[in-house]
Formats: sequence, C-alpha cells, structure tokens
Amino acid sequence: MILEAAVIVLFLLWAGTLAMFLAYVRAQKLIAAQQAGGDALRDQRIKDLARRVDDYQNSNVRMGQELQELRAVVGPLPDKLIQLEQRDPSSLSFAQAARLVGMGASVNELTQSCGLTQAEAELMSKLHKS
Repeated sequence: MILEAAVIVLFLLWAGTLAMFLAYVRAQKLIAAQQAGGDALRDQRIKDLARRVDDYQNSNVRMGQELQELRAVVGPLPDKLIQLEQRDPSSLSFAQAARLVGMGASVNELTQSCGLTQAEAELMSKLHKS
C-alpha cells in the first residue's frame, strides 16, 4: 500500500512537472514569436532608414554637382565686371542710351555721347521717350 501510494505520488509529481514543462515551452514559444515580430519591425525600420540615408546622400551628390555648375558660371563674373568697369566711357551701350533718353537727352546728344549713328539715336529716342 505504501508502495502504491508512493507510485501515485510520483506519478502526480511527474504529471505536474510535465504540465509545468509544457506551460513553460508554450510561454517560450510565445516569447519567441513576439521577439520575431519585433525583429521584423526592427529590420523594416533599418531598411527604411537605410533608404532615407541613400536618398539623402544622392541629393547631396546632386547638390554638389549643381554647385560645381554654378561655380563654373559665376567664376568668370568678377573678370567680366572688371572688364566692364575698365571699358572706354565713350562707348556707352544701348541700355545707357535708353537711360539718357529717359533723362531727356536729344538725338544729337545720343550720337555724341554714346557713339550711335543718327538712325540708331532716332530709333532709341522714339522707343524710349515717355
């Protein structure tokens, strides 16, 4: 009878241990599934961030190229400005002649000060008189 009671107690202990082990295994599977979901979200976030970094780098490269183009365009401007400043004042441009007409200069004054022909001076006078 004691032996039978010991066997029953051992069986109950074994069944309880087995039930606890199965509950533990199920909990570990649940935890592993949650971690896998979290890992998938983290991996997707890393991919998104890597794509954003690539886009940022590409835009920086394009901006650098555009700056190089602007530098090529703007680089010669100081020399051109110096050339314009050192130009002979007797060779005034049509824009300056238009300004003189706006200030009331006559056709004769345009031909003398701007070096325009009589026809050019008359045309400028007719175009820009207000």
